[in-house]
Amino acid sequence: MAGLNKLVSSYEEALAGLKSDMTIMVGGFGLCGIPEGLIHQMANMDIKGLTAISNNAGVDDFGLGLLLQNHQISTMIASYVGENATFEKQMLSGELEVILTPQGTLAEKIRAGGAGIPAFFTATGYGTPVAEGKETREINGRHYVLEDSLTSDFALVRAWKADTMGNLVFRKTAANFNPMMATAGKITVVEAEIIVEPGELDPDHIHTPGIYVDRLIQGEFEKRIEQRTVKV
Repeated sequence: MAGLNKLVSSYEEALAGLKSDMTIMVGGFGLCGIPEGLIHQMANMDIKGLTAISNNAGVDDFGLGLLLQNHQISTMIASYVGENATFEKQMLSGELEVILTPQGTLAEKIRAGGAGIPAFFTATGYGTPVAEGKETREINGRHYVLEDSLTSDFALVRAWKADTMGNLVFRKTAANFNPMMATAGKITVVEAEIIVEPGELDPDHIHTPGIYVDRLIQGEFEKRIEQRTVKV
């Protein structure tokens, strides 16, 4: 990017270089805090064989569910099948390889990847199928499983506010996986609700510094509800 300005004007420019068989991280929790426009752009691209790292896969016709409908994802690393019947069907049929990972472990695998830590020990999953084929160790009388960290070719992130230098502020539940994914991608692309000029964000409130961000685009969001419930 020219200088410190990370802003791009189109989704095509934002995802330039994304190819088949790459690994992508996609932020969000359920349908909250997902980079909707970037996902739509991927759904319109001629790419396949993706390994997707995300907490879950949206719903059938929205979020990562669009990529599953298009059979663009070959491997899903997630902690929750969620409300997505397509995800469940492809997993049970063997069409989609699914690596289910405990949610806290998934978060730490991504955080560790962004911090340059190749692996770590956790007690979560010991004695269960999660630990099969992995190194285990007893430390101070407790058993642990060695988990490899995760990184990606592209990290697709949704921010509440950003400045043009890529400094990011996340809001509420969207602060779940987005901040750590922003640090773990070789190329980090951010879709923001609000973009301001440098100096307009309170430095004490910045969650992710712009040094981690490669590209930034102004997003327009539908903010769909994953599972609508009403009070009778």
